[in-house]
Amino acid sequence: MPEIVIRTEALTRDFDALRAVDNLNLEVPAGTIFGFLGPNGSGKTTTIRMLLGLLEPSAGRAEVLGFDVPRQADEIRLRAGALLEHHGLYERFSAWDNLEFYGRVWRLPRRERHARIEELLRRLDLWERRREAVGRWSRGMKQKLAVARALLHRPQIVFLDEPTAGLDPVAAPSLRQDLAGLVQREGVTVFLTTHNLAEAEKLCHLVAVISAGRLLALGRPDELRARAGLRAEIAARLVDETTLDALRRRAEIAAAEWRDGRLLVELHPGAELAGVIAMLVESGVRIEEVRKASLEDVFLTLIEEEKRCSPTS
Repeated sequence: MPEIVIRTEALTRDFDALRAVDNLNLEVPAGTIFGFLGPNGSGKTTTIRMLLGLLEPSAGRAEVLGFDVPRQADEIRLRAGALLEHHGLYERFSAWDNLEFYGRVWRLPRRERHARIEELLRRLDLWERRREAVGRWSRGMKQKLAVARALLHRPQIVFLDEPTAGLDPVAAPSLRQDLAGLVQREGVTVFLTTHNLAEAEKLCHLVAVISAGRLLALGRPDELRARAGLRAEIAARLVDETTLDALRRRAEIAAAEWRDGRLLVELHPGAELAGVIAMLVESGVRIEEVRKASLEDVFLTLIEEEKRCSPTS
């Protein structure tokens, strides 16, 4: 069994009448990129602040790296890196001087500190611009440097709160790729909050979906897709009513609809799409493209189900 580096039991946080985190139960294995997904205001940042000991729980308990939160919060912060709402960079300093400053804060020996700074700047393609003032950099470059700051002291776990928020379509994938490479090489556990579902699907080994402070689902992205049922869009031609009726009678089909040249199919949880495709081809349907459900589709399904089941809805 993999080591569990984060464990929460009924973790709860209230702000007066608002319950920001509601009886949260999580286990995060070591060496994973763990995606904590939810819309804005769902309790993601509040959870990170509790796990770092920056905010006391109203009820429940949590452990990070085997240390109790908040009783041993100093021990947790010594072994953790964090990139929260602000990048924590001094914009009048150069990239090198920023990391030099933080390396001294962490009391890294000079030779080790300089080797580590060079290693991170090279891996993040920032080495050639290490002497430039950070204030002149793009947001994407600043975020890369902020990730380097969080990883500088070789932490066992890193908390990243919306690291690609506000980045342009070029900078965001670049940062994701750099982050995945660093995690793979260094074996660090990452607790990543985001509402970018495409980002989570590409990066994360495990994901948890949270809404209004409540945990809705937890598992690998493919497991969540299977649990929520599979949706697919099939671009096709020659779909007649007889074929559509036959499709709807199949045991694995929950719903099927023909709309604007696309066959929209929803399967029951655990059902496979292969048999449906074979049946359509045998019926003479010309299939041009098949798009399976994404993690975003699953996320939206879970949120809608939560709204329908909520006593306040």
